[in-house]
Amino acid sequence: MTVCDCLGVIMASNVEAIDDEIDRLRVADTAPGLAQLALTLARLMDGEDGATAKANTARELRAVMADLRKLAPVAAETDRVDELAQKRQDGRLRARRA
Repeated sequence: MTVCDCLGVIMASNVEAIDDEIDRLRVADTAPGLAQLALTLARLMDGEDGATAKANTARELRAVMADLRKLAPVAAETDRVDELAQKRQDGRLRARRA
């Protein structure tokens, strides 16, 4: 991992951060072009271009990542309330069968 110690804060490169997010979102297979574009824009952000170029690149990178986030499959997270509701539903099904 490439790190930058800026003002005492250790940060990964933009490419690594975007690559990690694309992996977490699981969108590389469904939108490979957008995923590659995001990585290319992140590389430009890590480059030596001036502030204006980086601002434009950052704006585009935010837009591409917003599109990728919309394409991400919904995570099936359950909490205690969901678990109790499922148990109640299972109990009703068993009662109907009996």
